[in-house]
Amino acid sequence: MPAEGMPPESTPSLLRHRRRFLFMRAIIFANGVIEPDYPTHPDLLEGDLIIAADGGMRNSLLYGIQPDIVIGDLDSISEEEKKLLSGASTHFITYPQDKDQTDLELALGYAVQIGADEALLLGLLGGRLDQTIANILLLSRDNYSSLRLIVSAPPDTAHLLREQDELIIEAKIGDLVSLIPLSMEVYGVTTYGLHWELNNAKLGFGSTLSISNEMIAPRISIKMNGGKLLVVHRRVGNMK
Repeated sequence: MPAEGMPPESTPSLLRHRRRFLFMRAIIFANGVIEPDYPTHPDLLEGDLIIAADGGMRNSLLYGIQPDIVIGDLDSISEEEKKLLSGASTHFITYPQDKDQTDLELALGYAVQIGADEALLLGLLGGRLDQTIANILLLSRDNYSSLRLIVSAPPDTAHLLREQDELIIEAKIGDLVSLIPLSMEVYGVTTYGLHWELNNAKLGFGSTLSISNEMIAPRISIKMNGGKLLVVHRRVGNMK
């Protein structure tokens, strides 16, 4: 078993290949529920690194995407599945079952370690309520401040904003946008293109003030000065 947090010896060429690119994105598949009625297949970019957090491997294969890395205690993967993926050049980073981190946490830590600029997360929600809540709160940890974090759960897309961040969303008028504080205080929040505008506003943890706002322009912006803010964009045209 490789040392904790370290990639196996067989991965350096894989990572060197991706480091040729100025921008590196990790696509992380967690072991949550992916809604089959929505088009969740990400548009792959050259140089993307596909990471499966243990059983998230099945979510990646659901869309015909072979993971480059499978990380975790591998308690959700059968020996047959492991042999199949090993033969197809997937690399495994195995941790003991008695570990202090979830498989998703390990996957995010690995993305930081290899120098990824962005992490697109799929299969983060659904299934057990405790794991869903933990997965969302996990994103707010300072350990991942070097990553631009995006959660894809169609028809919703969520972005984690930190100090001095600005987010531009180009979508349809009428789409819904919610701002959810993930720190005790988020301050200096200013929005453009939403029905209820915020101007240098302060939002507190647990506040519902900024839930279900509406886009009144095809291009909106959200700026903030400090704190941690989850911005959730819902495409209303894709709702059931």
